[in-house]
Amino acid sequence: MEKGVSDPEKVRKFLEGDPRLIAPLILGAVLTHKSEAGPVAVRLTEVEAYMGPRDSEHPDPGSHTFGGPTARNAPMFGPPGFLYVYFTYGMHYCANIVCGPGGSPSALLLRAGEIVEGEGLATLRRPASKAHKDLASGPARLASALGLTTADTGRDALASPFSLWLPRTPAAAVASGPRVGVAGPGGSTDYPWRFWIEDDPTVSRYKAARPRNRA
Repeated sequence: MEKGVSDPEKVRKFLEGDPRLIAPLILGAVLTHKSEAGPVAVRLTEVEAYMGPRDSEHPDPGSHTFGGPTARNAPMFGPPGFLYVYFTYGMHYCANIVCGPGGSPSALLLRAGEIVEGEGLATLRRPASKAHKDLASGPARLASALGLTTADTGRDALASPFSLWLPRTPAAAVASGPRVGVAGPGGSTDYPWRFWIEDDPTVSRYKAARPRNRA
């Protein structure tokens, strides 16, 4: 592995910035979870930035904080570097790393990555994956491969049993576009806040959200 930044204080300082600016720079970073079952590490290849409530300076209709603070989204209102993990569709966990200064709710959704350590354990957690590139290709797959659940929400991603390593050199080719599965304005081209490493085989497939029919 190339030289990078792993000191928690320096990484947290980096995460204090605007997630829309952090997102392209964090691609290539490695998040590790050393659980009782063993370590699994993922190199991030795709992330999405999410901002704040409707009454904030940067309102984001696609964010879980748009309607204001709740017990569920409380970690997003805390200090940077902590995890916000939520349960969705009654079956999947998705993981975010909180960004911005404390009290300024924003985060990066970890959409996809490459397993670079603990492939055997990740495969046990993701038995449906047919290839190495699929193990963490998608936010639910990534969280599952790392062994993350809502029990981890509010935990420090920069302290044991977690660690986050940042590359000193940004990814050479980064693309951006609309976020995946976000209905309404937050999923439009006005919010090109999904960032990924171009041509990386682990990046997830783009799917636009389908409007829900309401009776």
